[in-house]
Amino acid sequence: MRKITCFILTSIIMVSIGQLSAKTNNSPISEKAVEHAISTLKSTYPSADAELIKRGVNHAASLWRSEDGSIEEFKTFCKENFLSSATDKKATFDKLSFYLESILGHYNKMSLDLQENVHLNTGPLSKVDRMFAAYSANAHWKSDFYANKIAFMIALNFPYYPTSEKIAHAQDWSRQEWAYARMGDVFSARVPSKLLQQYGQVNAASDAYIAEYNIYMGNLVNKKKKRLFPEDMVLLSHWNLRDEIKANYANKDNGIEKQDMIYQVMKRIIDQTIPEQVINSGNADWNPYANEVFENGKKVAAKDEPNTRYAQIVNAFNALKAIDAYHPVMDTYIKRKFSGEMQIPQPEVEQLFHEFLSSPQVKKVGSIIKKRLGRNLKPYDIWYDGFKARSSISEDKLNQITQKKYPDAKAMEADLANMLLTLGFTKEKADFLQSKISVDAARGSGHAWGAGMKSENAHLRTRVPESGMNYKGYNIAVHEFGHNVEQTISLHDVDYYLMNGVPNTAHTEALAFVFQERDLFLLHMKDDNPDKEYLKTLDIFWSLYEIMGVSMVDMKMWKWMYANPDCTPAELKVAVMDIAKDVWNTYYAPVFGSKDEPILAIYSHMVSYPLYLSAYSFGHLIHFQLEEHFKNHHFATEVERIFALGQLTPNKWMVEAVGTPISNDPILKAADIAIEKMK
Repeated sequence: MRKITCFILTSIIMVSIGQLSAKTNNSPISEKAVEHAISTLKSTYPSADAELIKRGVNHAASLWRSEDGSIEEFKTFCKENFLSSATDKKATFDKLSFYLESILGHYNKMSLDLQENVHLNTGPLSKVDRMFAAYSANAHWKSDFYANKIAFMIALNFPYYPTSEKIAHAQDWSRQEWAYARMGDVFSARVPSKLLQQYGQVNAASDAYIAEYNIYMGNLVNKKKKRLFPEDMVLLSHWNLRDEIKANYANKDNGIEKQDMIYQVMKRIIDQTIPEQVINSGNADWNPYANEVFENGKKVAAKDEPNTRYAQIVNAFNALKAIDAYHPVMDTYIKRKFSGEMQIPQPEVEQLFHEFLSSPQVKKVGSIIKKRLGRNLKPYDIWYDGFKARSSISEDKLNQITQKKYPDAKAMEADLANMLLTLGFTKEKADFLQSKISVDAARGSGHAWGAGMKSENAHLRTRVPESGMNYKGYNIAVHEFGHNVEQTISLHDVDYYLMNGVPNTAHTEALAFVFQERDLFLLHMKDDNPDKEYLKTLDIFWSLYEIMGVSMVDMKMWKWMYANPDCTPAELKVAVMDIAKDVWNTYYAPVFGSKDEPILAIYSHMVSYPLYLSAYSFGHLIHFQLEEHFKNHHFATEVERIFALGQLTPNKWMVEAVGTPISNDPILKAADIAIEKMK
């Protein structure tokens, strides 16, 4: 299989800001005025870099609007604010970095506070909670910076470089040049604050919708009105439902029956035939097969959820599409998410996933799973968990361990340093990381929220029932802990604030997977299986197989919406189900033996995290390559080094991290070896 070549950006021809016409950018600055400003600066500062002058003036002009001043005022601004001295430029950059860290960090803290009651288990949500969660405190700061001209000073002296040019310069830029380029990313396009605020409201509504989409498992009944799940079990869709399917592979009594029932619930959520009165409520019993609802033992009328799931997606699409016009190059959210944010164009991503999903290794691993299960594969076996060491341990036993160890969120917070010591970090580093991470009890499944400035803490959120943190919550918490460690290292240990973070979300997902892989190790439970390395390879392989298919559905859904921009929630529902079935039939039916399964459309990320799912796929690829690297290098030392690399381009980061680019090849070659060993 070929390596990823998408970093060359062959699929999308990107032009630099300097090549954009003033008309395209709604700018009143004519090309003649731009040339005059460039000529003036060149003659005034003959020793300055002529290419940087040209790029900076063009970039500033592309952002200028009539309300910012006349053409003459623009030319005067350029002459008075250009930094010709390298010393002055570095000093200004350092001050800008200080100010931006304070501004962005405090806005991050405000967002954290305003959404606290939506994200944390603080009791019933009120109308005012939702109103504040929907308020985007940072929606106007960029508009303010255009008004006071700070944005133009940054654009003039630290111009924007498109991803294609960053890749071209990856081998020759110094760390300072990388940091200057990242400063240029701050003002790459001018979007009205009103549109940002609108999307913030839509996103907050989607978050709240998903955070409260619980299924009361103790109220599920089969055709004999028998209950299969504990009375107090409440599972969030889709994360907890998926994890309950995983947990029941070790259940030899009625595990399959439970898994079948959960899958039926999932299908009802996908096609929106789930009764409204059973969502986030335990006031009625529900037979998901016959779709019958019972109150006090008597059947009552049930009303389906009115396509609310798909209305959330349509709302997000409309809000993001409204922003398209203000990005003359990245003129769709798909382009902004992939070529911009992810720094990998969508067609290349889709091709990479197609190659993996079509690989001959897939059928071979499916055959191994079928043999291990002793039955034909069922659709939910995309989440087969039997390659993990925990698959042979009952969930009850794991729950007993985690509930005793972590009766509440603060107990885990107090244990973070011990967990890091177990992973090989020094006491000094472990204590520092613990001091910078807070653990909170989540209303939803959980997430990691990084700090925007060094004086604040990152936050680890996971669900903690009154009985203590069960294994599902613990497993998620360890995943989020990996995110927090990345967030903290890449903020505090990187050499420039503007370089903080990682190239894209896949790289932080990779460390989260690395930590999650070690959840039993952190409980001091050893795996002595001589085949554990082969099993780990197959586990990562199967996870990739699952999430790449889900990502395909997500991408195809967004392409369909752009082709059908006036779609209704009902129309989108039909389209998503058709897309999910088509992807299933193409890549999964040959392995599973069943057609037209909709399961790939269940992911909650499709609702509240637009086009995020592909990051998981790349995260698994990076995860595997990191694990291979850690076999021959000290784990903690390398984690500290690698995640202090900062925001390079994805491939540049990967080469500096482990010496090789991101590719399907390592996992496919390792899978061949594991398949032979596990036959």
